[in-house]
Amino acid sequence: QVQLVESGGGLVQAGGSLRLSCAASGRTLSRYTMAWFRQAPGKEREFVAAIGWRGSTNYANSVKGRFTISRDSAKNTAYLQMNTLKPEDTAVYYCAASLTVISSSPRPYDYWGQGTQVTVSS
Repeated sequence: QVQLVESGGGLVQAGGSLRLSCAASGRTLSRYTMAWFRQAPGKEREFVAAIGWRGSTNYANSVKGRFTISRDSAKNTAYLQMNTLKPEDTAVYYCAASLTVISSSPRPYDYWGQGTQVTVSS
């Protein structure tokens, strides 16, 4: 069984940066699409970014140019570098994995982490 564990969340001032990590165990995820979603209180879970197993990426318009998704297959880990953070980026961030092609919908993703809180103060 695949387990995903996120880390790196916290409290940061607007304009600051955070780097989230998603460590996988139980299976090598080198052929999986890895993605980040987020969910703010009272809102639906929304797509943030995804990276295919060959390295192609896709970003939500709201984070394009500020966030960068990457992966280290040797470490079985995905990352989300978040720069120029805004208060509206405040949410619980979830890592997800899928054997399908990149999707901005949460439905194809088979495995999910427990989430890490990111809070951006103004």
